[in-house]
Amino acid sequence: MATAAADAAAAVPDARRWSKAGPSSPVTTAIFLFFFVVVVGVLVSARWITTTTHLAITNLDQWRTQPAILTATLTTSIPAIPAGPPPPRPTYSLSCSAPPLTRDPDIPSNISQTLSLALSSNATCASVPDPQPIPPAAAADADANATCPTYFRFIHEDLHPWRAVGGITRAMLDRARATANFRLVVLRGRAYIERIAPAFQTRDLFTIWGILQLLRRYPGRVPDLDLMFDCVDWPVVHADEYQGDNATAMPPLFRYCGDNETLDVVFPDWSFWGWAEINIKPWDALQKDLNEGNKKVRWIDREPYAYWKGNPDVAAIRQELVKCNVSSEQEWNARIFKQDWIKESKAGYKKSNLASQCTHRYKIYIEGSAWSVSEKYILACDSMTLVIKPKYYDFFSRVLMPTQHYWPVRDDNKCGSIKYAVDWGNSHKKKAHQIGKKASKFIQQELSMDYIYDYMFHLLTEYAKLLRFKPTKPPEAVEVCPESLACQAIGREKKFMQDSMVKSANVAGPCNLPPPFSPEEYKKLQQRKEKSIKQVETLDQNASKLEERNSSKPEDSNPGERNASKPEDSNPEERNASKPEEQNASKPEDSNPKERNASKPEERNAAKPEE
Repeated sequence: MATAAADAAAAVPDARRWSKAGPSSPVTTAIFLFFFVVVVGVLVSARWITTTTHLAITNLDQWRTQPAILTATLTTSIPAIPAGPPPPRPTYSLSCSAPPLTRDPDIPSNISQTLSLALSSNATCASVPDPQPIPPAAAADADANATCPTYFRFIHEDLHPWRAVGGITRAMLDRARATANFRLVVLRGRAYIERIAPAFQTRDLFTIWGILQLLRRYPGRVPDLDLMFDCVDWPVVHADEYQGDNATAMPPLFRYCGDNETLDVVFPDWSFWGWAEINIKPWDALQKDLNEGNKKVRWIDREPYAYWKGNPDVAAIRQELVKCNVSSEQEWNARIFKQDWIKESKAGYKKSNLASQCTHRYKIYIEGSAWSVSEKYILACDSMTLVIKPKYYDFFSRVLMPTQHYWPVRDDNKCGSIKYAVDWGNSHKKKAHQIGKKASKFIQQELSMDYIYDYMFHLLTEYAKLLRFKPTKPPEAVEVCPESLACQAIGREKKFMQDSMVKSANVAGPCNLPPPFSPEEYKKLQQRKEKSIKQVETLDQNASKLEERNSSKPEDSNPGERNASKPEDSNPEERNASKPEEQNASKPEDSNPKERNASKPEERNAAKPEE
């Protein structure tokens, strides 16, 4: 037994000593605890690392697969910054710190010294920052703006020759210098002028003034550009000289009118800002005066004749018109008056108020040496305008339609054609009045100064797009601004500048430029005009032949036969609408004393003439 017990104790010595032995040593306990902590720490750390790594990979996948959601969440958590109020609309005033410079008494009176003084070294513009465009947040949505009138489409037509050859080079521009009066460069919203040759009267002065008002109306929005401007009436860029290889030499030249044989780029004329030499107000004010003057005499109560007053000495065609005046031997239904501008200026223009010329049912428009600025004044009267076949056009007249806005008159038989037009109108009063009213409505609504500036803006913008060089200031050019011009002006020049000055910027922006005509549209427009003109000419010729036959047979003549013809666009009911006494209103023997005395001397100066 003793031996077996001893063997068992020897087989498990540690267990027995552990359980049976006395207290263990401090070193042994410390080592045990150290290894225990290490093992537990390893296990816990491994579990933590595994879990954390899994979560990190899961979150990264969410960023990659849902970036928009995470970004949106981050964005919406940041408070939105409220938009600040739009910047104030730029406003303008005129302040002259010094009196005008001394004028040269040796310079002819028909050459304005104001521009010369403004371009001198002693007249400078204030040092101010470049005008900044109105930010989009402060401007109205361009899509909400109205579409520009139809005549704006001719901007594309006028610039098409240069677009077709790939643009405008500096060499092309230099060729336009030959006949130009001034060169205009716009850089960063500032205007620089190089005067090449003085223009007649104040044409160049008020044209430049108008461009400066455009820069104020749309600050910073007119692009950089470089152009040549000719203030003489006649267009000079003949299309037949720039065919084929010569097309790349075509000079871009701005002026007030053009014709079907030339390529000059038409631009609004100087008189929209006033014609100081003959006391014609700026258009904005004059348009209101014409509208009021138009209301003074009802159309039916006006003199039943065709009226013209102007200077016949400027062109042979006007001298021929004078022969159509009433005389003791002939009645052409025309009342023609010569204008003596020297006498009128000495009298203070007391009898030359344009607003008082709306006293006749019919008014005559005839060109002078070229196109005439009087066109817009004549069309504004509700009177049916008799347009003697024109050669030239301005920037708006190409959309005017015969028998809708005016009555076409032959240039090879002026007197007879005028007589027929008046006879027809007096026999078809409603239609004649409608033609007059449609023209005056066009002038009032589609030829406002707002549209004048918009036309200038779009024309210059489209022109600038064609430049194949970067505009720079020429060494001879001088910066001009409203102050440098107006502060050198005196008398009526200064008054008209003050009256036509743009007082604030336009935040809404210009009207929307319509697209160019398609070839089909342009062809149809021309065909419509030609058809209407041909129709009236045919009726006129038939009436003339009938009158010739009747004049050879006095016993068979019938005063009403000339009124039997009527254009196709007239209403047949109108032909019978007028009373017998109205149908014969153009006959001197049947007209009342008031109508027969329309050419009394005191009435000859009642209205303002064409130039």
